[in-house]
Amino acid sequence: MKTAVSLTLPAWLVDELPGLPTRLDTVEQRMALVNTLAARNHVEGNGGPFAALVADRQTGELVSVGVNVVLSTGLAAAHAEFMALSLAQAELGGWDLGADRDRQLELVVNWRPCVMCYGSTLWSGIRHLVVAGSGPELEQLTGFDEGPMRADWAEQFESRGISVTQGVGREDALAVFAAYGASNALIYNARGGDGVVIPQ
Repeated sequence: MKTAVSLTLPAWLVDELPGLPTRLDTVEQRMALVNTLAARNHVEGNGGPFAALVADRQTGELVSVGVNVVLSTGLAAAHAEFMALSLAQAELGGWDLGADRDRQLELVVNWRPCVMCYGSTLWSGIRHLVVAGSGPELEQLTGFDEGPMRADWAEQFESRGISVTQGVGREDALAVFAAYGASNALIYNARGGDGVVIPQ
């Protein structure tokens, strides 16, 4: 019986880390990096076309990046948000990313979190959430099941002190999803069997 699991960024991204900017001054720059990483991730075979990062909203400091590594790890929880949040918590030495009231940490993601990542984000202590979009387009273009999300998901974040910004880099995110949907990539919804493939 296993007693531990290990999650790491894929080798291609680890190799890219030294070349990434240490500071991204605008939310548009931060989302552009997220969309770039998401576009490459599924081509590399690690998982879906999803990426995320944690940054200091005030200084632009890049704290962590994450991509979806469900396929390369065999772990369903290894979504981009979970990776970025967990690596930020490891980097900063604590589970509460809002503990330092002098820092305004934000999670930047290339779509609204799925139902699992909704909870991860909610309890991470993050102060701000930035998403490219939140409509049905993700599921329509990729075939992924994002789960039974609440209609008032953004309001629930706001009521807990987590600001929500939507629509940053939306068209670029949709282009990444469309490319994934057109690629005949594995759609790893837990429905039994080996997943489904979007027909051409």
